Amino acid sequence: MSYQPQQAYHPQQQQQQQQHNNTPVSSSGESGFFHGGTYSINHRDTNAILNINLQPGAVVNSKSGAMIHMAGTVQLTGNVKFSMKKLLTGGQMSESTYAGPGTVALGPTLMGDIITLHVDGRTQWTVGKDAYLARTPQVVMDTKAQGISKSLFSGEDIFVYRLAGQGLLWLTSFGAVDRLDLRPGEQHIVDNGHLVAWSCDYKIEKAGGGSMSSLKTGEGLVCRFTGPGVVIGKTVTVKAPYRARVMPDPDKNLHSAPICVNVSTSGRY
Repeated sequence: MSYQPQQAYHPQQQQQQQQHNNTPVSSSGESGFFHGGTYSINHRDTNAILNINLQPGAVVNSKSGAMIHMAGTVQLTGNVKFSMKKLLTGGQMSESTYAGPGTVALGPTLMGDIITLHVDGRTQWTVGKDAYLARTPQVVMDTKAQGISKSLFSGEDIFVYRLAGQGLLWLTSFGAVDRLDLRPGEQHIVDNGHLVAWSCDYKIEKAGGGSMSSLKTGEGLVCRFTGPGVVIGKTVTVKAPYRARVMPDPDKNLHSAPICVNVSTSGRY
């Protein structure tokens, strides 16, 4: 008889975070439990690993390619759920499913942190597609269009994930993660490209204030969130390293430090 996981339990660390406003995510290790297993997050902030210990028959899902290692007793299967909607929106069409007993270690694609998100079935969470790492089976993800202007200038795609159900969701970020808990009517501004997940609405505007009046460039645009709700951001944008690699810094003199290469024809270096 297979194990049927039920409602996930809220980790104690997140309960403490919700009691304070604008509480940063701790850089120390995190541990918790859910119905069917336990988990821990280690080596934070930039090399985080998610370790999950599953009871016999308990199941957890992850994006394809996230597994680092697992116990020989864990059964790994791949699920492909094809649909035209997922094809058009870029949704997750393939997942890996792990069935206990045993331990599974999961990691993000890029160097960064991992955060645990409690999905209670009442709060409407929106998650960037690149942030998904793993979930308990009761968490359901569906794609949602967030509008042309937000997709162009928020740093997120036009299609994002909308969460439903109850359980635990593990998200990843490029760099460290920061969490903001906003009171009703409280506003907070996040630079575009730094969003991971959010549970309140936002508007795109110029960094200096006012409404967006130009569609020529995404530079200088920010996301103004209004509470109540939670905003989870990341410290590094995905495009930043690529931009730094292919675009020279105008403030540096590229000719001040020439590169000298010694070539040897004797076969010795």
